[in-house]
Amino acid sequence: MQTPPNNSSAGVSPAMRTLCMFALLILAGCGDMADAGRIKPLAKSDFFADGQSSRPRVDGTVARGELHEDEAFYTGKKAGKLIEESPVKLSRQVLLRGQSEYNVFCAVCHGRDGYGKGIVVRRGFPVSATFHDERVRNLPDGHFFDIMTNGRGAMFPYGARIPAEDRWAIVAYIRALQYSQHASLEDLTPEEQHKLGEPPK
Repeated sequence: MQTPPNNSSAGVSPAMRTLCMFALLILAGCGDMADAGRIKPLAKSDFFADGQSSRPRVDGTVARGELHEDEAFYTGKKAGKLIEESPVKLSRQVLLRGQSEYNVFCAVCHGRDGYGKGIVVRRGFPVSATFHDERVRNLPDGHFFDIMTNGRGAMFPYGARIPAEDRWAIVAYIRALQYSQHASLEDLTPEEQHKLGEPPK
């Protein structure tokens, strides 16, 4: 009886052989990538003429996710003028997010109640603006967003640290703080007045 030849590729389709060869080529290339030189961020580089390894953005390009076409949402302005009302729809979730972010970034200076006497002020930092002054209460929503974004005076700009959506949430919470100190009984419905033990007027 004749023994058939030992052919390990018997039964393997040409497509499968091509796929296996392609996979081997990829794996071979990965070894070179693992051993390739790398540059630490902001480290000096001899490759570029300016000596910097981190490269500036190419003029006329926009990073993925940073196409800020909605001027009002990303600047608090429209046609260069501060917008009166926030472009973000008010909700309980927005207020809770605003409270959380306000307590992290704003309360240390402005105080949790918004009167401008946060913990750093009590330790010698200049007194911050109060949100309860009548002039401040009448400022447009865009004003607060713009100041948060770009800073003013001793206030640090938070545009790069707090996402735009969270800055608008903080604006909503600032309005809630203002309202909490200047609301009147007449602003409540008869049912709400009754719950407070006050007869409806």
